[in-house]
Amino acid sequence: MENITAEDLKQRIDAGEQLNIVDVREPHEHAEFNIGGTLLPLGDIRSMQIDAIEGLQDQEVIVYCRSGNRSGQAAMVLETMGFTNVKNLVGGMLHWQEKYGQ
Repeated sequence: MENITAEDLKQRIDAGEQLNIVDVREPHEHAEFNIGGTLLPLGDIRSMQIDAIEGLQDQEVIVYCRSGNRSGQAAMVLETMGFTNVKNLVGGMLHWQEKYGQ
């Protein structure tokens, strides 16, 4: 698992890159604020319910959560499932909102 900073991710989003971004928080957290990631809670990943990202095993997948903890766990689980290029957003949405607001 690699890390990606909020600054690097925002730059790539602003540049219009097509990214596979996955929000591993719970639905109510996603509804409050998100950066456009596909909602796939950590519990679903742990139980291997990953239909939303099926077929992305060989592509870059960027995971985020509130603080970077759950997304770090999700990244490790995804790697055991054969995902080869998973990146964890350092500091999660807390850091993102601190830098860029809502």
